[in-house]
Amino acid sequence: MHLDAIGIVVTDLAAAVRFYRLLGLPFADPGPDEDHLEATTAGGVRVMLDREALIKSFAPDWVEPRGQRVGLAMRCASPAEVDATYAAIVAAGFTGAKPPWDAFRGQRYAQVADPDGSKVDLFAPL
Repeated sequence: MHLDAIGIVVTDLAAAVRFYRLLGLPFADPGPDEDHLEATTAGGVRVMLDREALIKSFAPDWVEPRGQRVGLAMRCASPAEVDATYAAIVAAGFTGAKPPWDAFRGQRYAQVADPDGSKVDLFAPL
């Protein structure tokens, strides 16, 4: 057994695609009626974006979760890449949850939020 995919439920598929592309995930452009898209990471794990309507079609009692349920962390090549990625995401109109800082564990760290408010960590060894 191995981890094959991570699913993220989204409100606005196009906005989510724009956000996750800034993190290097190669999503295709969503069609107007598209409910599901996948991109594969360099490590071979699929990241799946599903509109809420799709989830509700097979799980009608699904409700939007409260709080952060899953954490995603993107390893950057350098501390400078952490800073640049954070700046690019904020410049694109997305939320910077916590600006870059030198964390106690010897890493450059930052947090951004996707269009639905899910936090994504950016980090690199110092």
